[in-house]
Amino acid sequence: MISAQNHQLQLSGSKYWVIAFIGLFLAACSPKIQKAPVKKPDVPKKVEEKKEKPAAKFTQADIALLIPFKLNDLRLKTATKADIEKSAMAIDFYQGFKLGIDSAAEQGLNFKLNVYDTRDNNSQIEGLIKNQGLINSNLIVGPVYPDGLKYIKDYSIAKGIPVVNPLAATHPQEFNNPNLISIVNNIDLHAEKLGFYITKHYNPENTVLVLIDPQDPGSKLLSAPLKAYFENNKKKFTFQEFASVFTMELKLMKDKKYIIIVTSPDRKFVIPTLDKLVKLKNSGLDIDLYGHPDWIKQNYNTDKLQLLNTAVTSSYKVDYKNNHVISFIKKYRTAFNFEPGEYSFKGFDIGFYFGHLISKHGKDYLKYITEEKYKGLHNSFSFYHDEKLGYINASLMLLRYQNFSLNLIE
Repeated sequence: MISAQNHQLQLSGSKYWVIAFIGLFLAACSPKIQKAPVKKPDVPKKVEEKKEKPAAKFTQADIALLIPFKLNDLRLKTATKADIEKSAMAIDFYQGFKLGIDSAAEQGLNFKLNVYDTRDNNSQIEGLIKNQGLINSNLIVGPVYPDGLKYIKDYSIAKGIPVVNPLAATHPQEFNNPNLISIVNNIDLHAEKLGFYITKHYNPENTVLVLIDPQDPGSKLLSAPLKAYFENNKKKFTFQEFASVFTMELKLMKDKKYIIIVTSPDRKFVIPTLDKLVKLKNSGLDIDLYGHPDWIKQNYNTDKLQLLNTAVTSSYKVDYKNNHVISFIKKYRTAFNFEPGEYSFKGFDIGFYFGHLISKHGKDYLKYITEEKYKGLHNSFSFYHDEKLGYINASLMLLRYQNFSLNLIE
C-alpha cells in the first residue's frame, strides 16, 4: 500500500491529499532490473567465507518527494507560459513517480509517499527541516533545481539520508554531497561517451578531428572535457580547433575523413553551421557530424542532419513500440485522462527503480545501487560511487539521425 501525504499542495480546500493504492497495479508496465554479475574472490579451502547478515527489511518505507508544483502562487489570468510549464512539469513527474512506486509495490512492501510542494523556494525546505517533516525519510527525491539541492545538502549529510537529484544535469562537484544520487548525466560523461566512440570507430591515420567551439560559456562546458579526453588519448588524431566552420574551410586537407564536433547548444549558431557543412559535404568533403546533447530538444532540418550523418549523446529515449511503454501509456491515460509527457516517463523510471531497490534490499539498499542495472521506459541507470560526490549515473546512449528518426547506434 502507498499513502501519499502532501503537506503543501492544496486541492479542493483540503490541507492534506491522501491517496491509497493496491500494490499489484501496473506490474505489466514495469521494466526489468538486472543485477550485474560480480566475480567472487577465491577463498582458501581452510578458511570459511564470512556470511553477511541478511539486510533488515522494511515493513514500510518512507519516501519524500520534493517538487515545485507552485499551485498556490499560480494565477491562470496572469501566469506566464513558463510558470504554467513549470507546474505542468511537476504534476507530470509526480504522477509518473507515483505510478512507478505503485508498480514496485507489487513485491509486497508498503510505501509511505510524502509529497511536498517546495514552490521553488528554499524557505519551504527550511520549514520542512525545522518541523522534522523529513526526519523519517528513507529516501528524499528532489528538490529538482540546483539551488534547492544545495540548500538541503547539510541536512542530508547530518541525517545520513540519501537525496536523489532527479532532473538537474549539474555536475555533482557543485553539490559535494556524498549522499547525492545523480540521475541525469553531467556534461563530462557526454564528452567521454563521444570520445570513446570516436576512438573506437575511426582510424587516426586517415581522419581529421575538428572541434568547432565558439568559446561561449555553453560551448566551453563540452569542449573542455573533449579536449582533455583527446589530449590524454593513446590514439592521436590530427586535431584542429576553430571558432566556426567558416574559418575551417581555409585549412581543409584532401582525401581525409572529417569528424566534426560542434560544441555549441545555441540554435542561432548551429543553423548557419549546418548550412555551411551541407555545402562542404555536397562539394565532396567526407563528414561525420557530432553535436551537443541539447540538439535533441531543438528543431533542426532533419534532411541536413541525416546528410551529415549527425549523432548526439543522450541519457534518454522512449521506444514507443516497446510493450512496457505501450502498457504504461494505457495505464497513465486511464489513471489521469492525459497523455504522459517526458517528465511522466522520467518520474516512473525513478519511482520504479528506487521502489524496487528498497523493496528488494531493505535498509541496505544503497550498498546494491552500483550492482542493480536498469533499462527503463525513458532512462537507463548504471551507477558508480564516488566517496565525495555520491552515486552517479553513467548510462548514456549515442543516437544517430537516420530514416527521419533518432536511432540508437551505441
